[in-house]
Amino acid sequence: MIPSLRQDFNERFTSAKYQLFLKRMAERCGAPVEFRLAETPCFFPKALLEQMAQYGAELIHQLETPEYHEASSRAIPPEFNVPNETPHPMFIQVDFGLVKDASGALQPKLVELQGFPSLYAYQAVLSQVYLEIFELDKNLRYLHGGMDWESYQTLLRQAIVGKHDPQNVILMEIDPLHQKTLPDFLVTEKLLGIPTVEITDIEKQGRGLFYKKDGKRIPIRRIYNRAIVDELVRKKLKLNFRFDEELDVEWAGHPNWYFRMSKFSLPYLRHKSVPKTYFLDRVSELPDLEKYVLKPLFSFAGLGVLINPTKEDLAAIPKDKRGDYILQERMEFEPVIETPFGGTKAEIRIMYIWVDKLLPVLTIVRMGRGKMMGVDHNKNMEWVGSSAAFYPSS
Repeated sequence: MIPSLRQDFNERFTSAKYQLFLKRMAERCGAPVEFRLAETPCFFPKALLEQMAQYGAELIHQLETPEYHEASSRAIPPEFNVPNETPHPMFIQVDFGLVKDASGALQPKLVELQGFPSLYAYQAVLSQVYLEIFELDKNLRYLHGGMDWESYQTLLRQAIVGKHDPQNVILMEIDPLHQKTLPDFLVTEKLLGIPTVEITDIEKQGRGLFYKKDGKRIPIRRIYNRAIVDELVRKKLKLNFRFDEELDVEWAGHPNWYFRMSKFSLPYLRHKSVPKTYFLDRVSELPDLEKYVLKPLFSFAGLGVLINPTKEDLAAIPKDKRGDYILQERMEFEPVIETPFGGTKAEIRIMYIWVDKLLPVLTIVRMGRGKMMGVDHNKNMEWVGSSAAFYPSS
């Protein structure tokens, strides 16, 4: 995206540096990274990242209406409707692709948004290791809004730990040691001093929740929830507490926002960055399906997504389940990152933290040359995968 920086990086790249980069990431995270790391970071004009951050904020604030709050209540399954919902989500992700408009100019187009935490600790480390190993220009920045590493850590601690003793705050996950996001959990533990706790190990007494450490029961005052509901349901896990009951715990990111601010919200958004999107059960006349993507509302990592679905695909979905899917106008991402293997597409995630006010903080980039940006569509490729975004400070 910034030709001089791209050319310089590509000319100085060596496979030895990349192997050192992978080794350093494993050292810094405390475990190997099981998903593919791109050989390169991405360099974007500051104005483009600021435009995406602004668009994301506009979309998030567009959903702050009583009408949307009432409509999105139907997206929350009763058994996962957590009491004491907060007025807004604490962690939000807004994903964009870059598409050429009629004039040939690049424009950000919304892919989706999610009121759920992402890789807030890991992504900062990834950016730092790119800077170190590939000796990037020291004037490049990866944090938004003038933040530096110290102020970012302070904000992250405020969001996750709050005013509590870190030993009473947990990162809650399903089988965390076998999640691909384990490096983020480990970095979060190191950064904030909070433990990662398996959701099925949590004990309940009265309205209180507890975990065990060295044989001692420790009360849980605040939960940084990383457990995905569809995985809970799919694995039919038996928990010692219910999400829908009154508990004496705070949530660092209230779980109801996973449902409210999700693909469910896309048909309600009106913005130049938003492609046409419809609930499947409200489509009376099918559009040209070659130009659309079928997505289940509450799945992660591209599970269940169909590009160019057929009429037969749609007919196979039971009528009572059609409201759980959307049809979204398909976008052709421009291959804006020049690599030794040709132009490569980038999906750009602006990450927000909302404590006192909504703030863009970090950017995640996924690079790919397949039909979709996920790993399954970019197998056996190089210069694709998880990456970081940098912009010149001036």
